Amino acid sequence: MSVPLYATFQEPLRSGFRIAYQTTGGGYHPLHWHDELEILYHLNGLSDITIDGKTYPLRSKHMVVIDSRQVHGSYNHERNAMFLRIHISKSYMERFVPGLSLYSIRCTPDDVNDANFEDYLQICLLLQELVRAYSRDDITLPMETEGYVLQIFSRIIRCFGYPQREVPTGVDVLTTERIRTVITYVEEHFREPISLQEVSDLLGLGKEAFCRFFKKNMGQTFLQYVNEVRAVNAFQDLEYTDLPISEIMERNGFTTQKLFNRTFKEIYGCTPSVARKEAAKEK
Repeated sequence: MSVPLYATFQEPLRSGFRIAYQTTGGGYHPLHWHDELEILYHLNGLSDITIDGKTYPLRSKHMVVIDSRQVHGSYNHERNAMFLRIHISKSYMERFVPGLSLYSIRCTPDDVNDANFEDYLQICLLLQELVRAYSRDDITLPMETEGYVLQIFSRIIRCFGYPQREVPTGVDVLTTERIRTVITYVEEHFREPISLQEVSDLLGLGKEAFCRFFKKNMGQTFLQYVNEVRAVNAFQDLEYTDLPISEIMERNGFTTQKLFNRTFKEIYGCTPSVARKEAAKEK
């Protein structure tokens, strides 16, 4: 039976947020984006978090905020990296903070300084308390969870929130929208053959112009990116299903075993068959 990547311990609340405890395999997790703001609290080891093209180290018991619609990905140095993730709808939270959708949240390691360090520390301590509350799992968990998340998010807004016009992001809006369009398309179609022509047409570019655009802004070729998305999804199937490796390869869009093995080894440092054996030992 397939087990989802996100193990949700609190269903979406009327407060407009969702909490999940996530355990992932080591290695690269491709760039993606979503409408909700994300608070990411690292529970063990070290990961590199990339947000809008810049990479930050994230250590155990530290957190980062990924604002809504920011393109982001990660590289996990641990075999089993664990996170607490909170997804928050900024538009829904406007019932508490009118105009919140017009604010940018900037809370990365580069944004923590002497003036706001104590506030950052208090936010991390509240996240630790939220994890402890989950471990108790009693009848008051939904109420207690809601209280913690509202405290955490209110502090983040107060200490790391800025009117968007005051935040010099240096990110070109058209470029970001184009990247989001490509990422969304790949996420929806990675199990199918994807031609360079069809994805170039999405952006209204010729194939050569698209390849230059993608390599410049993503740091890799389009084909490399597609194969990484396929490999990461195949990794989940290897760990959480009993499907034959050949079937996993095909259902995730790979057409040859050689390409599947090479891409998988580049990301995870081993072949698919070795990854499955390691997963079996840990069960």
